[in-house]
Amino acid sequence: MRGRASLLSERRYRRLFLIAVFSISAVALAPLLIMTWANHRQYAEAFREEQTRPLVRFVANGKLSLESFLEARIAALDYILAARDRTELQRSETLNGILQDMQATFGGFVDLGVIDDTGIQVAYAGPFDLAGRDYREAPWFQEVISRGTFVSDVFLGLRGSPHFVIALFHEVEAGQGYVLRATIDTDFFNRLVRHLVPEPGGDVFLQTQEGILQTPSSSHGGILEAASIQPLPFSTQTEVLAVPGAEGRTEHIAYAPVEGSPFSLVIVSPSTATELGWASLRRNLLVFLGVSVVLILSVIIWGSTWAVKKAKEADLIRASALHRMEYQNKMAALGRLSAGVAHEINNPISIVSQNAGLLKDLFLMSERPPPKERVLSILDSVLGAAERCGGITHRLLGFAKHMQVQPETIDLGQLLVEVLGFLEKEAEYRAVRVETLFPDGSLTIVSDRGQLQQVFLNIINNAFAAVDEGGQIQIGMEDIAADSVAVWIQDDGVGIPQEHLSTIFDPFFSTKKGAGTGLGLSITYGIVQKLGGEVTVKSRVGEGSRFIVTLPKGSRER
Repeated sequence: MRGRASLLSERRYRRLFLIAVFSISAVALAPLLIMTWANHRQYAEAFREEQTRPLVRFVANGKLSLESFLEARIAALDYILAARDRTELQRSETLNGILQDMQATFGGFVDLGVIDDTGIQVAYAGPFDLAGRDYREAPWFQEVISRGTFVSDVFLGLRGSPHFVIALFHEVEAGQGYVLRATIDTDFFNRLVRHLVPEPGGDVFLQTQEGILQTPSSSHGGILEAASIQPLPFSTQTEVLAVPGAEGRTEHIAYAPVEGSPFSLVIVSPSTATELGWASLRRNLLVFLGVSVVLILSVIIWGSTWAVKKAKEADLIRASALHRMEYQNKMAALGRLSAGVAHEINNPISIVSQNAGLLKDLFLMSERPPPKERVLSILDSVLGAAERCGGITHRLLGFAKHMQVQPETIDLGQLLVEVLGFLEKEAEYRAVRVETLFPDGSLTIVSDRGQLQQVFLNIINNAFAAVDEGGQIQIGMEDIAADSVAVWIQDDGVGIPQEHLSTIFDPFFSTKKGAGTGLGLSITYGIVQKLGGEVTVKSRVGEGSRFIVTLPKGSRER
């Protein structure tokens, strides 16, 4: 049983150690983890801003440049329509002169054409033979008629080479008019776009909403091919996306629509020193977090081990002190019982002495041996008295023994009768009535006999101290559950004030006004708890007290 108690004790301290480690770790590590997470988010946001801000700026500037490029040419064509009438524009020399002026002033113009409202090109200036061409089925022609101004996407058309057109419809009468159409040099446009590359290794191009490239890309396809990047969600403002790139790196794609055209400007930026710096910082954050956690856990484990060790040492000192107090309390109770025990032993010793003298007289007063029956009767009386003395001393010595807990099967009724045997003479002397209310049959439990004797002797002694001469004490027991029993000791003494009921089990608290040490009930409470039970009290001043000791049927030493 000592090994089992030691095992339970070790489990208790191990559980205490684990609770200390986990609770302190939670308190210490939670702020560190939260701060590291917050710093990670702040740094990530800062690096993302540093990575994307230049892209946003480049896209915004490029978007403005392209919009200015288109707006300048649309404004020039609009000015021509306002300054020249249809007759002038249909003359070849006039149209050629305008084209030369436009090329010299703006650059990028390939040809000019005047198209009537039926779709026939009635005048043309440029390097191709396109006079008289029919554009009524061309998508751009339908658009310019309905919208007034139209910028097409890049297409091959009749000339078989990539180009796009800017067309303006000039209304002469309701529903009638003509179109001034200009073809823009894609090479000139491509050079303008290529100048927007923000850094080496980056890429810039124009594409339609459907993802068709309008200018060549260095890494995502050729003109009029579908771009190899993922589809870009439609947006009316500048957007930045982070997408997986080559070799596991991240690419940032910034894009924005070019107002008044079908184009979207796209800039692709590979991993930069900024992103590599973020990866290094993130690695340093994780290393810092790991080292901090290891150091904190090491200190917590060391501190918890030290604290639990000190708690264990304190418990051992406390248990040793309590054990000594129990023994001293037992000896004090034993001293109090000495008078009654001595008186009880004197009676059988007197019987032994008287019968021994009688037997001696029988042998000395007669020359013949006394009758056998008479001698045997005297010897039986001597043996009975000696056996009675032996029982008294054995009971006294068994109570006085100082030993470890030894659980055994105990008949509670018999144990209570044994304890009452120590107080028989005091009860007779003070005329105290002791009534036992035991149920039919025996109630047995597995516990330590010596410690239970001390518990009940302490409580019954208190009951004797509380009652006056002629008082009454009742002792009962009952089976209250499948695994526990209750023993109650009730007196009709002075009672305990209500304000003292919560402190009567405290060490050195006594209501006997200098006559007690205040350790009896405290030791009793500790023993009952150690045996796995509990002790409670109910009392009223002037009516008496009732102590209830609840004990487990099986051994539960703590």
